[in-house]
Amino acid sequence: MADVKQVIDDVVGQTEQVADRLISLIAVLVAVLATVMALFNIKGGNVGQAMAQAQAGSLNAWAYFQAKSTKQGLAESMLDQLLVEREGNSGLNAEARTLLETKIEFYREKVDRYEREKLEIKAQAEAYEQEYDRLNVHDDQLDIAEASINMALALLGVAALTRRRWLVWFALVFVGVGLASGIAGFVGGDFRLEFLANILG
Repeated sequence: MADVKQVIDDVVGQTEQVADRLISLIAVLVAVLATVMALFNIKGGNVGQAMAQAQAGSLNAWAYFQAKSTKQGLAESMLDQLLVEREGNSGLNAEARTLLETKIEFYREKVDRYEREKLEIKAQAEAYEQEYDRLNVHDDQLDIAEASINMALALLGVAALTRRRWLVWFALVFVGVGLASGIAGFVGGDFRLEFLANILG
């Protein structure tokens, strides 16, 4: 009888050792993942700020473009009036004709200048939009990383309570996705799970 009791005690002791190792592993994983998630969260905040700046730059550039378009429209209107006046007044003296031609040339140059400036402003606005789109990819990557690591932390919590080793392995799948996505977002890589980005976006 003593031998059976000893065997049972040995099995229980081994089971407790395995459970203690599992809990220790889970504790280490939780600590590491919380640290990694904090870093990803900081980077995500910085990316969000950069996106806001790019969006503000784009909006400002398009507003400036619109202002230049309005000025160009006014200059074109004035140029049209001066051209009509020149065509309708063939009997102008030399001094009046010279003054009229000077004004026509002045407004023609203004129209051309506004057109050049609009092209530059448009290119700047589009560059801001491209920067926003580029940053948005990294923002999505960091969002996916945060969501995946949160899922892993939840699964690790359940694994600690139930002492189910397979839940730890399942959590590691989410850890892998989170780390791959987060590192890509951190360093500007291309890894992106489009379907998750669409769900979270």
